Amino acid sequence: MVAATPATGTRPRTGRREQILSVASQLFARHGYHGVSIADLGAAVGVSGPALYRHFPGKEALLEEMLVGISEHLLAGGQARAAASEDPREVLAALVDFQLDFTLREPELIVVQDRDLANLPAEPRRKVRKLQRTYVEIWVDTLRAIHPGLPADDARIAAHGAFGLLNSTPHTGTDDPAQAAAVLRRMALAALTDLV
Repeated sequence: MVAATPATGTRPRTGRREQILSVASQLFARHGYHGVSIADLGAAVGVSGPALYRHFPGKEALLEEMLVGISEHLLAGGQARAAASEDPREVLAALVDFQLDFTLREPELIVVQDRDLANLPAEPRRKVRKLQRTYVEIWVDTLRAIHPGLPADDARIAAHGAFGLLNSTPHTGTDDPAQAAAVLRRMALAALTDLV
């Protein structure tokens, strides 16, 4: 059985359903989707395992809502930042800051996304992938506005490279994530503004 731990360091959530999602993301990140039982989840949020079924039909549905939800959040945030300025360099800086904020606030979701996306059924997995591709294309369009003539494939590779860099913020080995974020921000912006 997995030790129950309270939710910390995540986006503010209210209500039992949101509490379950928050705690589940932490437990899935720490122990893997298959390493956490419904009983573990119930114990971590202070209810019986079967009581969780009032909120989610099962662990798979919980994982689906978690990963679809964060993909929708990232896409909406990316769209808002792209619409906020006509200067692509300002948009790029805003996108980098948005992604860094996500990595600092929800590092467990990065782990769950990377490790457990394959545990979703085909249809929700396709939905997550589509949302992610649309988010990536915001970065691609921004990079191509900064670098006219940059091939879309090159911009896509650069965007994915930036995600790898920025998403490493929680794993830098420092006790000061804000310091790591500042260094990685400078690195990402330097790399993305000097592509050609």
